[in-house]
Amino acid sequence: MSLKRNKNVFFTISQWKNPSILFFFFCLTFFIRFPFFFRDYIDRDESTFILLGQSWANGFLPYTQLWDLKPPLTFAFFASIIATFGKSFIAIRLAGVLLVLITAFFTFKIAQTVLSKSSSVIIGVFCIVLLSLFGSLQGVMSEHICVALFIPGIYLILSRKSALAILCAGLLMGATVMVKLNMAFPVFFIGLFLLYEALFTKQKSYLAWTVLYGVGILIVIIATIIPYYITDQLFVWWKSVILAPLEYTGARRYSIFKLAPIFVIVGLFLLYAFKNNYLNFKNRTVQLLLVSTFGVLVSFIKGGRINGHYLIQLHPLFLILVGIVLSGLFLRYQPKLPAFLLFIGVLIPAESYLEYINITKNYYEKNTFYNGEGFSVPQYIIDNNLETKDILFFEYHIGYWNLNTLPPTIAATHPSNICRDELFPFFGNPRKTDIEELQYLMEEIQPKIVITRKGKRIFDKKLTDVNTYIDTYLSSHYVKLATVENAEILQRLE
Repeated sequence: MSLKRNKNVFFTISQWKNPSILFFFFCLTFFIRFPFFFRDYIDRDESTFILLGQSWANGFLPYTQLWDLKPPLTFAFFASIIATFGKSFIAIRLAGVLLVLITAFFTFKIAQTVLSKSSSVIIGVFCIVLLSLFGSLQGVMSEHICVALFIPGIYLILSRKSALAILCAGLLMGATVMVKLNMAFPVFFIGLFLLYEALFTKQKSYLAWTVLYGVGILIVIIATIIPYYITDQLFVWWKSVILAPLEYTGARRYSIFKLAPIFVIVGLFLLYAFKNNYLNFKNRTVQLLLVSTFGVLVSFIKGGRINGHYLIQLHPLFLILVGIVLSGLFLRYQPKLPAFLLFIGVLIPAESYLEYINITKNYYEKNTFYNGEGFSVPQYIIDNNLETKDILFFEYHIGYWNLNTLPPTIAATHPSNICRDELFPFFGNPRKTDIEELQYLMEEIQPKIVITRKGKRIFDKKLTDVNTYIDTYLSSHYVKLATVENAEILQRLE
């Protein structure tokens, strides 16, 4: 067979249709994330979202039975999955696959407005990798939910096909804010961008579309308020969704040196791109991406901290800008890509390979793919008929879900919230300090069973007073009943 005929056998990426690209993205995302479907918890926040989702599925609005520092649509996402599929880790993690798939596909679609299809597909692949690997990103985080709403919203704005598209973009942006409140900054800056376009072009339709964008945002925000208004709990929404995050960002700030690296990286990149004319700053896609990136970075400054999973909000936007610059470099210098780059690409999902080995080993040893202390500790408690009323998980608190029980106090929903006493007034906690909350938990409720992590301080090492109190109290009133994997099960002395 001739070389020419061989070329006709295989389709190049540039010939792929959108359904083929979507299927390819799904297969890649599923392959990378599938082995983590069976992990008990990957990030403590995910466990907390599941607990609040279950509470809402049981009929309790967020912030009423359990409490955490996120807008209500984060919990609505988990509640809808639980209400539909029941207690299913697989359903939740599969939903995470769909979130990453949506984000990657629309990142590809946005990139395609300024780059070739082949380059855009590569950007989509890197989007999948950066949203699925490294750190705690294999779980389902609120950032995964918000970018799966935000990126399609940007695409609708770029398409600018109709008033309905802009309204839908506004609805998506409103939902984004009600998943991650800090995203109000990029959403607001995009609104200013649309207003600038409307005033600059002097087209009445653009001004009307800007209004529709704002209307869409307000519709979603008001929709989250209505259940609280109907049940005469409007102030609960206001305190938990608006006031508490403002207090939290003021109380828990990183130093400027911890915040600086990401800003230095982005700043140097943009300076290089500008000086070498790799970015066309008159291009609407580039402008919208820059406005959005700037908005996310401002939100990091206002929030005063950047955890690893926060960067999920930045990755899709920045990847496209990087892709544009790299595409320009390739066109200018036409380097030959060595074969080892393909080898590196195969090695990138190393975490997934290791987890495939882990679940296979776990199946042969325990006859189940499910693994982690969030499963093994509840199973030990059930097998040994231990008390589950007022059980206290200082670690592995997904165990509450697996035991069909609740945290002993609302502050203990997320273990770290016990020490965030600046938030106590926002969920009506009668205790005023973290020490008072701990004293109430240990001396008044007196849980029969306490779960800790072997070899790890219960609270942040900076919190000397609470660590001293809890270490002293546990050593005096509890005895280690068992060690299950890395968890220690403590039983109260009679």
